[in-house]
Amino acid sequence: MTLALDPAPLHASADPRPPALRVRAPLEPRRYSGVNWEGLKTLYVKEVRRFWKVGMQTVFAPVVTTLLYMMVFVVAMRGVRPTAAASFGEFVGPGLIMMSILNNAFANSSSSLLQAKIMGTAPDFLTPPLSAFELTAGFGLGAATRGLFVGLVTAVAVWPFSHYHFAHLWAVLYFGLMGSLLLGLIGMLAGIWAEKFDHLASVTNFVVMPLTFLSGTFYSVDRLPEPFRAISHYNPLFYLIDGFRYGFLGTSAGDVAIGAAVSAVLVLTLAVVNWRLFAVGWRLKT
Repeated sequence: MTLALDPAPLHASADPRPPALRVRAPLEPRRYSGVNWEGLKTLYVKEVRRFWKVGMQTVFAPVVTTLLYMMVFVVAMRGVRPTAAASFGEFVGPGLIMMSILNNAFANSSSSLLQAKIMGTAPDFLTPPLSAFELTAGFGLGAATRGLFVGLVTAVAVWPFSHYHFAHLWAVLYFGLMGSLLLGLIGMLAGIWAEKFDHLASVTNFVVMPLTFLSGTFYSVDRLPEPFRAISHYNPLFYLIDGFRYGFLGTSAGDVAIGAAVSAVLVLTLAVVNWRLFAVGWRLKT
């Protein structure tokens, strides 16, 4: 009896070329049904290590600047009481802490994205299987971490001059977190939009700094004449600093509930905007 051998076994390839020369079908990208937690954690840790590696510049230098503000204003305004409930040192201390949080959160996300674009390393976070949500969360949380850490160090440094106390700890924690997230998201937006450092400097000098200094950091907006007092309430950073100061002094120039709601709405809105920009790759993909 003769056995008939199939010249083309089922497991054999129909391509007659040697295996090394055969064209392989491209692999499907890995798909995640939920959040890529490992990727998100890696991006977040990278952002934290990035600013911590140069901690003298990113953490301690802003604290020294804040101390100079504190000493100059406390000495110059000795005996002046911006409100009946607090001395000038007690009043300006929380404002300077929040200003440090806002400025450093903005600087972290904006510089990280712009440097990645200029140095050509943006594919390092665009190529891995990270969704637009995970990119937004990673950069935003990294910026918030730097802002809150600098704020904590600043709070310790200014206490001998301010002697503040906590009247409402929840307000300190809530507005501190909202402020760091909000400016981190604004920094992401600026970093995505900017194509060179001049663009980023223009946002810092003409948007962030004026809004910060005109938000009641060094003065009470209640003492401003109209219409400037009413205009101050359209400044979103006013609600952050006023709510943060309320956590220390127990008094505020505006409605704390409105400030809490405005802050949350702005954070959610900017998160959606940045999510959309990452999703379409605007000014990131070439």
